[in-house]
Parts: sequence; structure tokens; C-alpha cells
Amino acid sequence: MWLRNVAHGDFGESFEYHRPASSLILERVPYTLQLTVLALFLGAITGVALGILSVVRQYSLVDQVLTFASLIVYSIPEFWLAVMLILLFAVSLNFFPLSQTRSLDYLLLSTPAKIADRLWHLVLPVCVLALGSAAGTARYMRNELLGVLNEEYVVAARARGLPETRVVLRHALRNAPMPIVTIYGLELPFLVGGAVVVEKIFAWPGMGALAVEAVTARDYPVILATSKIAALLVVAGNLLADVMYAVVDPRVSFDAERAG
Repeated sequence: MWLRNVAHGDFGESFEYHRPASSLILERVPYTLQLTVLALFLGAITGVALGILSVVRQYSLVDQVLTFASLIVYSIPEFWLAVMLILLFAVSLNFFPLSQTRSLDYLLLSTPAKIADRLWHLVLPVCVLALGSAAGTARYMRNELLGVLNEEYVVAARARGLPETRVVLRHALRNAPMPIVTIYGLELPFLVGGAVVVEKIFAWPGMGALAVEAVTARDYPVILATSKIAALLVVAGNLLADVMYAVVDPRVSFDAERAG
């Protein structure tokens, strides 16, 4: 009966809020998407750029610093990083807000000021999520590019006298994004599931915070709903990554046709 209701979008009624669990989720999803889409986009752009820079300046001081820094940042727990950024930028410097999605006088502000206020509240939580994502992406990109640089066509490009930057950007980079596609295909559940710890620390009313509240209150319909959505998104993320393989690398579809 539960599976039949889920197929029709009915996850049951919340024990705590006495409302349909689906309506609670729909209310929280926009807040989570604001946070996670920006974090993933910023982390991907920054991570790919740092990975390319590390390979272009291979074995230099820049490469060593970036490799060491990415390892340290990737190893830092998100909750600790969030607390440190709050203590530094919100408490000591009073530069960013502590938590929530908007200021207390939000309704009194003009439209441009409201947009700026929302963006200002996004800075710290987005940075916490993007730093870890960028560090991991940079390491994957560096390792993959180093493997591609040993291929014969790259050696041939160097033999033609092309600059190292052009060899990396024009020849090696287009054949290196496969692991990145896998990583970000599996990040799809994160887009809606949200970052549980970060959302709780910054009092961000997203899906992650809703899941924690449901577990604390033993609100089983909401727990089942969030778990079901996460499971479906894992499957969808894997499927999307497989499709993107053929888009990024035409050899995948060619090999499939030849095997068929």
C-alpha cells in the first residue's frame, strides 16, 4: 500500500507537522537547491581550474602547494570548517551573518537589497561545501591529466613544438573528464538531499535539516520519503553519468555500436 501511494506521490502524513510529507519536501527543496547548486558549480569550476594549473606547473612549488592544500582541505570535516568560518568571519570580523537565509529586516528592504541579503547569507555555507568539492575535484583532475599526458598523441603534440599549456588544454583536457563525470553524476542525490551537517549548523531550512528533524522526532513518513528520494536519485545519477560518457567521449558510443 505504501509503495502504491508513493507511486502516486503520496508519502503519507507527517507525525510532527500533521501535513503531507510531500508538501514539506516541496517547501524545503528550493532552499537546498539554492545552496547545493551554487556549491557544486563553484566547486567544479575551481577544482578543474586548480587541477589544470597543477599539471601545467608540474613538480613546481605551485604544484606542491596546491597538492598539499587540496589534501588538507579535502580531509577537513565539514562541521569543523563551518564552525571555524563562523568564528572568523561572523563572530570575530562580523562580516557575514551567522545563520538563516535572510536578515530580520528583510521585508523592509528594497528588491536589490533583498537579493544582496539572500546572496550574503549564502556565502559561508556555499564556501564550506564548495571547498571540499573543489579539493577533491582538483586531485582527481590532476591525477587523470597526468595519466593522459603519457599518451602517444600528447607526445606527438609536444614533438611538434607546441607550448605545454596548449598541449594540456587542447589535447589532454578533452580526454580527461571521465572521472569528473562519474563524480558529479553521483552528486545528484546531494542536490536534493542537501548537506545535513552544514544545513543544521547554519540553520538552513533545506532537505538535510528536515531529515535530521524527522529522525529526532521519529517522524517515519518523512524519513521514508527523504530516503526514497535519495535512493531514486542515486539510480538517476548513475544513469546520467552513463549517458554523459557518450556525450563527453564519442568513443564510448562507437565501441557500443561496434560491439552490437
